[in-house]
Formats: sequence, structure tokens, C-alpha cells
Amino acid sequence: MDPDLAGFLDVPGAAPSLTQRVFALQAASVHFGHPSRAVHALSDVSLKIHAGERVALVGANGCGKSTLLRLLHGLTQPTSGQIHSEATLRQAMLFQKPHLMRLSVQVNIALGLWLQGTAWRLAKAQALAALVKVGLMDLAQRNARQLSGGQQQRVAMARAWALQPQVLLLDEPTASLDPHAKREVETLIESFASGSEAMTLVFASHNLGQVKRLASRVIYLEHGRVLADLPVDVFFSGPLLQQQYPAAHLFVKGELV
Repeated sequence: MDPDLAGFLDVPGAAPSLTQRVFALQAASVHFGHPSRAVHALSDVSLKIHAGERVALVGANGCGKSTLLRLLHGLTQPTSGQIHSEATLRQAMLFQKPHLMRLSVQVNIALGLWLQGTAWRLAKAQALAALVKVGLMDLAQRNARQLSGGQQQRVAMARAWALQPQVLLLDEPTASLDPHAKREVETLIESFASGSEAMTLVFASHNLGQVKRLASRVIYLEHGRVLADLPVDVFFSGPLLQQQYPAAHLFVKGELV
């Protein structure tokens, strides 16, 4: 077996332990466009993400955060290098603006379960349980597209939670929300990452306060490259960051040019 695959899940459907890897990237690059003028969205990224981690991706716009999330979720393939993940790993991804169909909130959630093979009656029941989880049971029969931005994001989180993923990927999940809605969504993210069946989180955020509150590890990207990969408390400790990772230090201070 490839040594970089050792430690992955070997029991179908089993929940990963804290010592197991869920993703391993080896010199992974993603380029878009014609080779002669390609955009290098990611360049030679090597990292491992273990079960139970809460990993924040930070950096300026265009640094590669969204591309890295899409690569982890299988929506983008590496131009070169490798990405390894367990084939039976259950994962879900939330985007900054969720896509909801012009159907009831309950049906929007039930459809995801039904497409995975759950009987329709059971899918509708599980959708209601998911709405209880996110505090939107009273909106089950409302048209999902008529909800506020914060409510729509909570519906998207209910849809993800209903699938019982082991890994949850989030791309700027609160960027377009007001402060109250941000707090509600953050509270849900925290609840998903806690407890006996905690999900592994990988999320992109420009909100450094949110990163401090939710992350256990911070990966700083610049021009598609990983320039810093540190525990959250170390990342926000000024002297060490300034000495060893000057670009990340300037970013944290809001002074990155």
C-alpha cells in the first residue's frame, strides 16, 4: 500500500478516528486555461487533513481557497500531483450562496436523501429532523427561495447534516449574512463539529474572528501556494508569525499589499 494512504478508513461507512487521515495531497496543482497562459490556481500543495480537525483556509481573494475546497470535494481534478481520500468517506460541501430549488424547505432537504436511495417517506421524516436540528421546523412548508439569506444558509446546513457527512467543507458560509445570521450559522457549525459524531471541518473564511472561534488549524495561502500551516493559537501569536511567516503576519494585520 502507498504509505500516504496508510491510516485511511478501511471499514465502509465507519466514522474516522482522530488519528486517521481523510485527505492527503501530494504536490497537487490546479491550472486553468491554455497551458501557455494558464492560471495557476494551486501550485504544489502538499498537506494532510486528519479526522476531527477544524481547518480554516485563509488568504486574499484569488489565493486558491475555493479551488482547494473544490479539489477536496472532487469537483475539480488536479492538473498534476495527487489527492488521496477514502472512497467510502461521506462528505458534503456548502457554498457562500446555497442553491435551493423553488420547492418547500422540507422537499429541498428530502430530495438529497432520496437521490442517495432513501425511501421518500423516510426522507421527508429525516428532513424534518434536520430542520429541528437547525431550528427551522416552523418553516418546513415555506418556499425555500422566499427565505432570508441566513435562513437559506441554515436550510443548506440542514440538507448537509441530513446526509450525516463525516467531512463538511464550507466556502465562506457567512460572508453575505448580517451579524445575527452569522452568529446563528457559526453556532450550527460549532455544534456539527462537537459531540460524539463530530464532523471534520474545512472552511474558507475572510473573518479572522470566526477563524479564531471555529478553527483548530489555519492554512494560509498566497497565489495558490501554502505559505503557513499552523495551530490556530500559533497562527495568531504575533512575534512567531512575524518572524517565520511575514506574509501571513501582514495578512493578519490587514496590511498585505
